[in-house]
Amino acid sequence: MRRFSSVLVLFLVVFLTLSAGAFAKGLHIGVAIPSADHGWTGGVVYWAQKAIADWEAKNPDLRFSLVTANSAAEQVGQVEDLMVKGIDALVILAHESAALTPIVEEVRKEGIYVVSVDRGLTKDVQNVYIAGDNPGMGRNAAQWLAQKLNGKGKIVVLEGIPGVINSERVDAFNAVMADYPGIEILDSQPAYWSTQRGLEVMENYLQKYPEIDAVWTGDDDVLKGALQAYRESGRRDIKYFFGGAGSKDIVKMILDGDELVQANVTYPPSMIASGISLAVYGASGEPLPGFYQQEIPARIILAAELITQENAEDYYFPDSVF
Repeated sequence: MRRFSSVLVLFLVVFLTLSAGAFAKGLHIGVAIPSADHGWTGGVVYWAQKAIADWEAKNPDLRFSLVTANSAAEQVGQVEDLMVKGIDALVILAHESAALTPIVEEVRKEGIYVVSVDRGLTKDVQNVYIAGDNPGMGRNAAQWLAQKLNGKGKIVVLEGIPGVINSERVDAFNAVMADYPGIEILDSQPAYWSTQRGLEVMENYLQKYPEIDAVWTGDDDVLKGALQAYRESGRRDIKYFFGGAGSKDIVKMILDGDELVQANVTYPPSMIASGISLAVYGASGEPLPGFYQQEIPARIILAAELITQENAEDYYFPDSVF
């Protein structure tokens, strides 16, 4: 059974959309997100498009402008264009926190409702922030691996893109491992959320370290590359691989009882769809259905839920992009 955060995602994505009323008429919502440069962002694009389609089906008078960017500079220009178009709300997953904060601050000063998703800004200029639990991802991964290794072993880490999100995951992972003196972290290098970089970094680790007991990648795209490198190497010493985000391919491996990949943690790209729903309600000045408070919560963190073979079926969506 899924815990509260999954219920909250379902509530926001489905119930909020279906319960939309005439109050939302005439609103123009701008949505600015990164391009689908890897699996998770592909999921973000999918869920943004789905949320927009769901809202438009119920509220034909609603207007949405969805833009995707390959760089922070491009995204800044897109947000400026959205302002010119006269949006009532902006939903943004910042390409880079520092680069996007000034323009988002300008958006807020114009009285435009702002929902920031996933990658936080360097200043709290948004109305609402919704994201996954990055420290929870690192913490839950470390606790699971430490228990499986019985507190002893050698681990290599493949990090993401250096930045706030990566640091939160890695710092939490290291904090847990500090309580296990019998576990040695041999190396920790960035793989930039990339399958190819995961392959390359893991190949280097396999050449450099003759004995490895477990691998933590913190991201499922990187995990796929690391697994490929290991299987092609012919080695058989590694016991566990642990990624992150709950992609359908990895969840299917867990469901099927894969020996190397036995667990994962959630970081749902559907949070962008929830952000769009929050923007519609927030820009309308309406409380969330079922909430007795007028104001929408300023901060919503979706728990990093542990996925194992026992509950993997609850997290497996074969028709999803990610």
